[in-house]
Amino acid sequence: MSTNTLSHVETRAQDKPAAVVVGVGAVSPEEVVRVARFGAPVQLSEEALAAIGASRARIQALAEDPKPVYGVSTGFGALATRHIPLELRAQLQRSLIRSHAAGSGPEVEREVVRALMLLRLSTLATGRTGVRPEVAQVYASLLSAGITPVVHEYGSLGCSGDLAPLSHVALAVIGEGTVRDADGELMPAAEALAAAGIEPVELKEKEGLALINGTDGMLGMLVLACHDLRKLLSLTDVTAAMSVEGLMGTDKVFAADLQALRPQPGQAVAAANMSRVLAGSGIVASHANPDCTVVQDAYSLRCAPQVAGGARDTLAHAERIASYELASAVDNPVVTLDGRVESNGNFHGAPVAYVLDFLAIVVADVASMSERRTDRFLDKARNHGLPPFLADDPGVDSGHMIAQYTQAAIVSELKRLAAPASVDSIPSSAMQEDHVSMGWSGARKLRRAVDGLTRVLAIEALTAARGLDLRAPLEPSPATAAVRDTIRQHVEGPGTDRYLAPEIEAAVQLAASGALLESAESVVGTLS
Repeated sequence: MSTNTLSHVETRAQDKPAAVVVGVGAVSPEEVVRVARFGAPVQLSEEALAAIGASRARIQALAEDPKPVYGVSTGFGALATRHIPLELRAQLQRSLIRSHAAGSGPEVEREVVRALMLLRLSTLATGRTGVRPEVAQVYASLLSAGITPVVHEYGSLGCSGDLAPLSHVALAVIGEGTVRDADGELMPAAEALAAAGIEPVELKEKEGLALINGTDGMLGMLVLACHDLRKLLSLTDVTAAMSVEGLMGTDKVFAADLQALRPQPGQAVAAANMSRVLAGSGIVASHANPDCTVVQDAYSLRCAPQVAGGARDTLAHAERIASYELASAVDNPVVTLDGRVESNGNFHGAPVAYVLDFLAIVVADVASMSERRTDRFLDKARNHGLPPFLADDPGVDSGHMIAQYTQAAIVSELKRLAAPASVDSIPSSAMQEDHVSMGWSGARKLRRAVDGLTRVLAIEALTAARGLDLRAPLEPSPATAAVRDTIRQHVEGPGTDRYLAPEIEAAVQLAASGALLESAESVVGTLS
């Protein structure tokens, strides 16, 4: 599965977004998405520039002090015991960036790099890092010009932050390395900066360390994933409702008073969404009578709010952790509000790494339940009167048989991706960094997982739409009919077997763009 198939759930063109102003406070998740995904330009506030200048003055005073200060007049990590003379400090900063820009593997997606750059700039803007204002300004200028440094898949252990990815960005700031311009063309950083009228910087004391000692990459991917999962979980309620309806299930189990007996907040939201989507269903009404022989629906139908709701509550926890991180100034050492320069451990990625893993777990489980609903549609023994595999002429036609295989393959991959990265640790830097978070790895696998969930839900929607059509002349609810009709604008209804892969991909595009969710919301209003 690709990690950037559709930039996840938002791919449609938008008007050029307004500039994001970065100040001494936190940027919002919405601002991260605007800059990362939609290319919003960036400006530094006057307050931020003043705070940056004030902390730089403190660093400059320490740089002239004969007493060694870590990161200012010493080496780094396991080499922190060496005092660096004044004439070698510019070389020290260049050497730090060059040596740490050691990533390998495929390029990381543009939106991830832009998120990383914005979040590093946000930390610089707090005035707690000691860089000069012109250094921070180059980050804002690169973002506004659409210049994206090439960052590679492998290299970060999540402690001391995302060192290698951030170093590849810092390399571009000093006019070295490789970037892509606003049109995506690969070129040397010096050439791209010159074309945009951006002057590369020569780093001074502490600045190299300040540019690379943060958890910005894993945090950026967390923010983007949370944004996408909010919408995907609402889509989960829609596709689950379509399946309940198409499989002749009942909506009675989603009643608010039943949900209130177990006051999990996410569960109540999911059940309410499903009830709204199923309202007015002729299919559900057709068997809502004492003569119905079905005593209870299968768990994948009846317990859908419990699973999607638990996922929502996990997501809410992840969003809370992300909000703490967005308000953080992660660097080592830091310039405190009272002017001290202190070493610390805030660069450790554990808080972010844990929730990245939590989300991968719930993504796998939500997708697993979706696949089970699809499978029920295809089994004549369980689909309440529909043809085997929803085939036009079973035996001659295979219908959606292999679509479920595709779902199953993705779900199996999602289960592997759910294995936590944060329980691993490989010591580095001569045992100075003897416990690491692996948060970057957790973020990379979560991106793959979000893409996989999108595909699984798209196949459920495609199959459920076919099932609803096959229930004619019974009428689906207005909301599920709207979703089906959106699919029918791109995929024909039931009939003899056709080339199925393009139809699946069309459904994936509709799920990823938000079109399926918007179709339901056009009838019932915004779903939580």
